[in-house]
Amino acid sequence: MIKKSNSGREVKALAQHICMSAFKARRVIDQIRGRSYEETLMILELMPYRASYPILKLVYSAAKNASHNMGLNEADLFISKAEVNGGPFVKKLRPRARGRSYPIKRLTCHITIVLKDKSKFSLDSSKP
Repeated sequence: MIKKSNSGREVKALAQHICMSAFKARRVIDQIRGRSYEETLMILELMPYRASYPILKLVYSAAKNASHNMGLNEADLFISKAEVNGGPFVKKLRPRARGRSYPIKRLTCHITIVLKDKSKFSLDSSKP
């Protein structure tokens, strides 16, 4: 999903219903918040966590959408906002002895990444 902000140089990507805990995804998101696009790709490829792969796909997709749809240069992008919110539970039943069952709650999360253009951002901040 791409949304233009007031400056028009912002790309928002959203991944919903990712099957992992929000706490585990936040551990990875906290490492990449505020970093440049190329640095983020290097960090995510080398991290040993399972949560880094869906986040890597989301950042890569957001950057490709920014370059294709808005004509932004990928080298000038940085992650201005990254957040993880909890999603709904996936409820399952596990069979137990004597015909009983035990509930299983699988956690899901929603990941939001916002990329901004560094060159446009530096020009706007220099104005009084």
